[in-house]
Amino acid sequence: MLGTTIRRLACVPVTAVLVTMLAACGSAPVGPGYYRVERGDTLSKIARSNRQSTSSIARWNNLSNPDSLEVGQVLRVAPPAGSVSTAGSARGSGSTGSTRTPAPSSAPTETADAPVSAPATSISLIWPANGTVVRTFDGKNSKGIDITNTAGTPVVAAAAGSVVYAGNGLRGYGNLLIIKHNSEYLTAYAHNRALFVKEGQAVTQGQKIAEMGDTDSDRVVLHFELRYQGRSIDPSRALPPR
Repeated sequence: MLGTTIRRLACVPVTAVLVTMLAACGSAPVGPGYYRVERGDTLSKIARSNRQSTSSIARWNNLSNPDSLEVGQVLRVAPPAGSVSTAGSARGSGSTGSTRTPAPSSAPTETADAPVSAPATSISLIWPANGTVVRTFDGKNSKGIDITNTAGTPVVAAAAGSVVYAGNGLRGYGNLLIIKHNSEYLTAYAHNRALFVKEGQAVTQGQKIAEMGDTDSDRVVLHFELRYQGRSIDPSRALPPR
């Protein structure tokens, strides 16, 4: 399943840094500056153990309901670059509320895996590739849709945005691209044969960004995901009918 994914680079506040997308396994370690929620955790407990305030962690992760944490969810527990944190109660006397170092932009980390309720805002997408949908979203075993066609079929940006990940560092996804569209939405494009854009590059809707392939896959397919506030939602609901 695609559960937790990549959150790289120091992001703007409401973004929870390049949120994360994907992972075939939810047990992979998170990067420095992040914490994976465990059973029995509360926001106040996480804040205390990381010497932060609950309000800072809620703000960095855009948590609308700080009391609703999910096991496996990955939270930023160190301030994004350029932001200021309000240190919470720290262990021991003389603590200055120091924080952990934020994850470096080169190290992918992961984020929440559970589907969310209907987004408060919407995004207008186009189909990222021509082909046949051979796997649909179910929110559990499939966190996106799979589109199959011949190797080399163009893959395009489903919406305008900025490339926040381009590489093959996430096991099970082959050559992967992640595009951030705004503070709430991002899309991911996996198993590509070739990538034509780089991290930090701005792309327009419909721009060719890759070619369909079979890297880390047993067939030629584009695995396409849509994430809202770091969690997977059904991309077919935001795509035009065919």
